[in-house]
Amino acid sequence: MTPEFRIGHGYDIHRIVADRPLVLGGVTFDVPYGLDGHSDADALTHAICDALLGAAGLPDIGHHFPNTDPAYAGIDSQKLLAAVAADLRERGWAIGNLDATLIAEKPKIAPVLVEMKAQLAASAGIDVAQVGLKATTNEGAGSLGRGEAIAAHAVALICRVSSG
Repeated sequence: MTPEFRIGHGYDIHRIVADRPLVLGGVTFDVPYGLDGHSDADALTHAICDALLGAAGLPDIGHHFPNTDPAYAGIDSQKLLAAVAADLRERGWAIGNLDATLIAEKPKIAPVLVEMKAQLAASAGIDVAQVGLKATTNEGAGSLGRGEAIAAHAVALICRVSSG
């Protein structure tokens, strides 16, 4: 029997706003700005959720956790990632790996990259070695380059788990 593998891609972007906590990859930064959104607006985690959902052929994060539902107002996106990973496991999928790129002019990501990887792995229920994470800037180009927003791209590989 041939193993079944699937790849999914996710993307998310949120505008930077004043006086809101900045949460990326489950890590809260000590800065006077954050991202605008219904949940904690963790663009990195949202992109990863969408990559996993897409790989499984499921609707996107907004379908599962709508911004019109008060239950998700301010919710920790790590809870959303844990729920997505659990849903995939219930459907017979295992996460092979996650790989993501965070695009931000500020703040510096390198000092907390290891912590972010550990948090994402724990929330997804996988080993930290299964998480790839990079950060880059947009070299001053466009809204990302002007520091008006933070975005993330993510890919996920999942495989069918055989029961026998």
